[in-house]
Amino acid sequence: MDSTQKQLREELLYDKTNNCVQCGYCLPVCPTYVAFGKETHSPRGRINLVKMVGEGRITNLSVLEEPFDYCLGCRACETACPTGVEYGAILEATRAAIVRRKRFTVPVRILRKSMLKKVFPSRKMMNLTGDAMWLYEKSGLKKALRTSGITKALPFHLGAFESIVPPPVSPAERKRAPGEVKARRAKQFTIAFFTGCIMDAMFHRINQLSIRLLSEAGCDVIVVQNQTCCGALHAHSGEMEEAKELAKRNIEAFEKVNADYIVNNAGGCGAMKVEYGHLLASEEEWAERAKAFSAKSKDISQILALCDLPPFNPREERVTYQRSCHMTNVQKVSKEPIDLLKRVPGIQFVEMDQAEMCCGSAGIYNIVHYDVSMQILDEKMQHAKATDAAIIITTNPGCLLQMKLGVEREGLSQSVRVLHLIEYLAEAAGISVPDEN
Repeated sequence: MDSTQKQLREELLYDKTNNCVQCGYCLPVCPTYVAFGKETHSPRGRINLVKMVGEGRITNLSVLEEPFDYCLGCRACETACPTGVEYGAILEATRAAIVRRKRFTVPVRILRKSMLKKVFPSRKMMNLTGDAMWLYEKSGLKKALRTSGITKALPFHLGAFESIVPPPVSPAERKRAPGEVKARRAKQFTIAFFTGCIMDAMFHRINQLSIRLLSEAGCDVIVVQNQTCCGALHAHSGEMEEAKELAKRNIEAFEKVNADYIVNNAGGCGAMKVEYGHLLASEEEWAERAKAFSAKSKDISQILALCDLPPFNPREERVTYQRSCHMTNVQKVSKEPIDLLKRVPGIQFVEMDQAEMCCGSAGIYNIVHYDVSMQILDEKMQHAKATDAAIIITTNPGCLLQMKLGVEREGLSQSVRVLHLIEYLAEAAGISVPDEN
């Protein structure tokens, strides 16, 4: 084996593919295999392709592009695998190897560079994005464009998503957001709160409700300065070096705060942060620091489940829960959100069939692979409708928008609401945040 082939094997994490025994337990839990019915679009099929490249039986890496591009990255296959195949690591390593060799068109290259390197990592740019969304609505432009029908002509079906984004907050409200909030009852924990980039730009109120709930539950909450994007979108796009740099920036920022836990409210962000230890394991200066960061990183439901919460008002309604793939399969958090919902008196919790299956959001998957995403979503909505629930609870912003779109596609907007877990618990507790529009 020559040095080039050896290097390629290392890039693709070829050795990890040997744990796959091609048993097929991953097939029924893989949304893209179910949707396409093609072996190359299954976890074991993708792993077999990597093995063939690593062994020199396939020499053109472009063969890997479509199968790995269409992968949702939900990692349900890992939970079904009897031999512990690290599919997530293989997936990201393969995407990174493809990106290193791929020649993007100039527009795509500029878009990737601007969004991944300039926008998402910049708190200033993300705040400007949130402010622009507020101006778009308050200026009347949103209404005018909808009335004209222009939004329906937007590329990548963006018009469909434009109609379901949450009401934006004003620049004034964003500036009023506190940097530190003290516990409102006997203190239990000190929390360093991770705001996220998209989460804070588009779902700022959910962040503020999260802080209020933590405070009401007996937590001192500190919004850490100089934190940045978690790096998930970068890792999923094959930009692993950028993901590592963002991880280091977050580790440095959060090390300055003496907190019991680092808490987030977005399944995708949380999954990325608990894997910092793996991401930086080969870097001597960062390995232990990253491992310590990951050990402290928790979903907000994990912390609230440990606390005495404010009293909830009775809610006589049927509720179901759309699981976040990354929260369930990577963070291994599945019980706490349901336990918290069941604390609300009067609700009837109904688990939907195939609750563990992805809804088809997967970061920006529903934008770049809209048709496949909608096929997966429509299947998910059949299970959601069968519960006859009036409320669908989510724990991830992508799932939240996707399920809202699903409700619209099914014509259920007048009878079914989709809420983040934090929104629902805050409603039940009578907790709100300032609203200045």
